Amino acid sequence: MLARPTLTRPVQDGVSKPKTQTRPTEERFLLRVDGQIKRSFSSKEQAVTAGAVIKKVYPVVMVTIVDTADGTIEVVKA
Repeated sequence: MLARPTLTRPVQDGVSKPKTQTRPTEERFLLRVDGQIKRSFSSKEQAVTAGAVIKKVYPVVMVTIVDTADGTIEVVKA
């Protein structure tokens, strides 16, 4: 059986290593669409505005704003 050559990256001086994939930082207010967290915001007004836009385009989905500090959940209405 033939051996496959191993793929290796040539080592170069001064070249930085590739960046790893990092998780985004979570803010206080989470935008949740049909039970899935889509984005986080630092202020409630920004989260409600983004939720209202989604609710206007897709009126059937359930859009909620979760306050992680207080543990409250607010439903966004069209």
